[in-house]
Amino acid sequence: MSVGASLVASLGLAAAPATAAPRAASAALPAATDSAAAERLQRWRAARAGSLALPLPGTPDTTQPLRRLAAAGLALGAPMLIRIFKAESELEIWIKKRSTYVRFATYPVCYWSGTLGPKLREGDRQTPEGFYTITARELHHGDRWRRSLNVGYPNVFDRANGRNGSNILVHGGCSSVGCFAMTDAVNAELYDLVSRALRNGAASVPLHVFPFRMTEANLAATPAGRWAGFWRDLKLGYDAFERTRLPPNISVCGKRYRVRDYSPFGPNAARVEMCEEDRNGIPGRFDPEATTEQQNADQQAAPPPPPPCAIERASCRKWLALHDRRIANRTLATQTDTGKRPRIR
Repeated sequence: MSVGASLVASLGLAAAPATAAPRAASAALPAATDSAAAERLQRWRAARAGSLALPLPGTPDTTQPLRRLAAAGLALGAPMLIRIFKAESELEIWIKKRSTYVRFATYPVCYWSGTLGPKLREGDRQTPEGFYTITARELHHGDRWRRSLNVGYPNVFDRANGRNGSNILVHGGCSSVGCFAMTDAVNAELYDLVSRALRNGAASVPLHVFPFRMTEANLAATPAGRWAGFWRDLKLGYDAFERTRLPPNISVCGKRYRVRDYSPFGPNAARVEMCEEDRNGIPGRFDPEATTEQQNADQQAAPPPPPPCAIERASCRKWLALHDRRIANRTLATQTDTGKRPRIR
């Protein structure tokens, strides 16, 4: 086997040709066509059988998040950024420390469905790729996963390219047909970190989803195909963060991602924005003006009030969890009454 082929296999890139549609998983068993998918499938089977050993290898100590933050010199509630690498099944948390972002933790992703490549449509059981934004609206409180993170798919790039779908989450457990399943303990830590950052006034938390670590060597090892140009555009955002350790500004123009380094002098966008060219080129798909008005209203809204207790205390975190659950129950009851309960992927 050549060096390139070996790297492809090690990254799990040989699952299917780049032009092939993701194979739909059956109701009983997800598809597995390569070694990386086989490992995910093994975890999925173990979880179904109730024999999954937790925590997964490489998982940080989720019972001591405050101690780990203090050891790293980081503050709970500081601005943060999330990166997911599908081939490696890893999720990274980066937290701002003074004038840069430092990596706080890397968690194994227990299970994600589909193959490498973006999500295209509702029901394709594919996890997305691209640049997304979590705001207070993406703190998910409905249906099965009541304390989870909505990725924000489809974003303006996905909509400009005719893609559709809904309720793609980062949630607990180890089963998914379009989401990223992180196990319950890791999901709880992720939710607490993100919600606290938003409570402290962060306008958003960027979430970048990549097919794999976007190095030149990894790109060179991938077969040329349908997503080569798309992945090159994703690499621009990957490189910008690797170079500056600050969240890059992401926009969409010509139905492609455009990337600009973070500037200490501003302006820096809190979310992925669309240029006028694309807004005028897709009439009827969605109302960008209404979307922009809603986004502006969200940005101008007052941040959530701080909790009425010390978050460092376990009793306070328990109170917040119960408070969120009560909100979730009210939301779920309202959705049931109107017959509009969301479909969770």
